Amino acid sequence: MSPDEQKRAAAAKALEQVRDGMKLGLGTGSTAAHFVDLLGERVRGGMSVICVPTSEATRDQAASLDIPLTTLDETPELDLTIDGADEVDPSLRLIKGGGGALLREKIVASASARMTVIVDESKVVETLGAFPLPIEVNQFGYRASLDAIEKASRACGCGGELRLRQTREGQPFITDSRQFIVDCHFGVIPDPESLALGLSAIPGVLEHGLFIGIATECLVAGNGGVRSLTVS
Repeated sequence: MSPDEQKRAAAAKALEQVRDGMKLGLGTGSTAAHFVDLLGERVRGGMSVICVPTSEATRDQAASLDIPLTTLDETPELDLTIDGADEVDPSLRLIKGGGGALLREKIVASASARMTVIVDESKVVETLGAFPLPIEVNQFGYRASLDAIEKASRACGCGGELRLRQTREGQPFITDSRQFIVDCHFGVIPDPESLALGLSAIPGVLEHGLFIGIATECLVAGNGGVRSLTVS
């Protein structure tokens, strides 16, 4: 299977977990988009669900498929969130945020009883860090935040270039929450828990892309089919 076919296979397997009447969190990104498409087919067939999207892009896609939508203010407790990941390790620690929606993704996932991650085989790694870690920072004083991120990262054994994410036009990338993204090219993150704590302590950091202790299952699609990763 091609990587895109693998993503769709993982999404189809995740759809088996959805039951009539569920309150769902809908992730962001290319793999999550496959899930939203497949869910739209089930909704057209009569399934009743209500969903909270994690980005404006996902909201637009779901609305175009007539998937019923709500907000966390209206529905603060969800049954299940289905989302992709940029990296996942054997402990189900994730790097997310390649699409720039990490803040909303983490809020929605944390409001859910379960989070199932759907990925193709290439996203499974032994050690996090090859994919640049996204950090959402407040526009105000972002250069001071960059300095603080660098100090906190080095204290946790992480080194590498920090880059303010830009658009193809060379302008700063702006998230749905109207903030900046810093991409940290660490290569290796030896202690994700310590790094997560250090980054969360920085006032200008709104959220980081380390999802630790949030995912309950990861469905991994490869040429041999879809396998499930869990942590006991």
